[in-house]
Amino acid sequence: MKADIERKVKQTIEKYKLLSKKDKVLVACSGGKDSTTVLFLLNKFGYDVEALFIDLFIGKYSEKNKEDVERFCSELGVKLHEVSVKDVVGYSVCYLKSVLKSKGCNLKSCAICGAVKRHILNRYAKRLKKTKLVTGHNLDDEAQSFVMNLLKDRMDLSLRLGPKTGVVEEKGFVPRVKPLYFCAEKDVEEFSRLMKFPVVYDSCPCSVDAFRRDVGRFLDKLERDAPGIKLRIVDYFLERMPRSKKRLGKLGYCENCGEPCSGKVCNVCGMVGLLGGKKRKVYK
Repeated sequence: MKADIERKVKQTIEKYKLLSKKDKVLVACSGGKDSTTVLFLLNKFGYDVEALFIDLFIGKYSEKNKEDVERFCSELGVKLHEVSVKDVVGYSVCYLKSVLKSKGCNLKSCAICGAVKRHILNRYAKRLKKTKLVTGHNLDDEAQSFVMNLLKDRMDLSLRLGPKTGVVEEKGFVPRVKPLYFCAEKDVEEFSRLMKFPVVYDSCPCSVDAFRRDVGRFLDKLERDAPGIKLRIVDYFLERMPRSKKRLGKLGYCENCGEPCSGKVCNVCGMVGLLGGKKRKVYK
């Protein structure tokens, strides 16, 4: 199992040219099995890696994740950067959700959290002068995202997917890459347990109402009935992706925070603005 995971990650990096030894790499570390595994492997392979932990203030869940990431990075000798979501947008994710809901914006916790994390990761990767941003997305994550976007009729969002994220060449984006792209979630978990990594294996307590969970269970059943279906879903997407990217236009920049976005204001500034009833500044 250990050798198989390492082989798949190396092959993915080489085939899709995700990383080079010249890259300055920032790994998004949540404290979970996936990001911990990819940090360990990239460090083992000799890449120039540092880690970033975003404190989402989800009670004891976030506290334990933070402790685990700090311990693991210390053991590896990897520099760790920590950022508080409250310092960036002024609120915790749970508070954002509750207030947005009271104003008629019924976004799920995962949608809010995802937008905030993408915003922070890109911003800090630029601030730290990194050339690549690594996330721990695995095969299950990518298959789920594709099916979710299909069912919601939001295939435009699927253009965020792929081993190398980035629907357009844009200087405001640090390229995001996913070395675990072809690794099944169960295999990553088995690897993590075999290595005795200090991680939380429980699901995020805020994701109980997530559409992703329902889709994940559906795909797990299909995988049991038709082994390999998750990989076939991802392969189908990869075959179509180059044609879809050609239809995209250029992005602009958020008039509030300066981050790349498709409208006048990015999603995070839009959410924060709703809380105050007027345009509010997200950090510079």
